[in-house]
Amino acid sequence: EYEKEYAGHQKKLIDLRREAKLGGNFFVEPEAKLLFVVRIVGIIKLSPKPRKVLQLLRLKQLHNGVFLKVNKPILQMLKLVQPYVTYGYPSLKTVRELVYKRGHGKVTKQRIPLSDNAIIADKLGEKHGIHGAEDLIHEIYTVGPNFKQAANFLWPFKLSAPRGGFKCKRHGYCEMKGGDWGNREEEINELIARMN
Repeated sequence: EYEKEYAGHQKKLIDLRREAKLGGNFFVEPEAKLLFVVRIVGIIKLSPKPRKVLQLLRLKQLHNGVFLKVNKPILQMLKLVQPYVTYGYPSLKTVRELVYKRGHGKVTKQRIPLSDNAIIADKLGEKHGIHGAEDLIHEIYTVGPNFKQAANFLWPFKLSAPRGGFKCKRHGYCEMKGGDWGNREEEINELIARMN
């Protein structure tokens, strides 16, 4: 049923784009609701404020990644740590691959691999109606009402260094000469594919 929902959503967007094109109007793409943030700088020579913000975002190690909701406080926090992280809007495929390959849950303060749906159901089933990996992926991707609990249940993802490396961590992704930190919107999917 989730597949049907995702497909329906995509179809609706395509229809709206076509409609706008036929009418000669502009189609305003829906605002992204979900962010994936990856830490790209280690712990040496960090000033206290960015260090604290990275701690609050649960990005305590190099190449740690977390899912976040797009809202004003989060964007303000990301502004404070721009040069130390890169982030963007993950696709459904990316969310699914991360959860299935690198997903670990927080069970009694321990990092437990999500090898079985029962682990998810025990923790999130009764209260939040999330009974398995697909429910979890759906909740994260659609930023549902229980997003906070679902994202918190997921231990921060420990990714590998990207295959082929970074371009230049000292410079921003949006700068003229090109670099790595900052908002890379949809391009985050390509980076996560190389780090997963």
